[in-house]
Amino acid sequence: IPNYGVSVAEIIMPGADLSEQISTAGTEASGTGNMKLALNGALTIGTDDGANIEIRQNVGDDNIFIFGLKTPEVRALRVSGYHPLPYYEKQPQLKAVLDAIAMGQFSPDEPSRYRGQINALIWEGDHYMLLADYASYVATQLRVDALYRDQAQWCERTIANVAGMGMFSSDRTIGEYARDIWHVKPMPEPD
Repeated sequence: IPNYGVSVAEIIMPGADLSEQISTAGTEASGTGNMKLALNGALTIGTDDGANIEIRQNVGDDNIFIFGLKTPEVRALRVSGYHPLPYYEKQPQLKAVLDAIAMGQFSPDEPSRYRGQINALIWEGDHYMLLADYASYVATQLRVDALYRDQAQWCERTIANVAGMGMFSSDRTIGEYARDIWHVKPMPEPD
């Protein structure tokens, strides 16, 4: 979205049904935007990373869709030597899509436009382990789709999600900062 900022977010976030937070576990790339989306009713699909961990702890496992490797698994895979090529070769759907992108199917005027990105995924190490998380992401999206088709259940989960997000309200945060960090007390109300 061009010129994305707070004013645009105020319009978009209340209208979102699903918040996608897909950072690699352990990179803590997801931040408070996903909290704002959840406070406005969007369910979250994401890795167990960053603010998603806090959201999951407060809304419950039934009201968030977690997929992919966990942080210890990411570390172990890096230590053992992560190789993305087998993930590419063993997942025909993923291979077909990456091949189509690499061959310029979606950029016919510039057929090699995205070849560098595909090479980075398959041949240059896939730093964020996207191919390793792909199958789990697709399976989790199927769960999201199934729940979304059941609008009563989706609505119930979004309400529970918003209720569970109360811990992240600005009132609580400001009160906690005032007490624990700034060491100030509220002014008494005038008579």
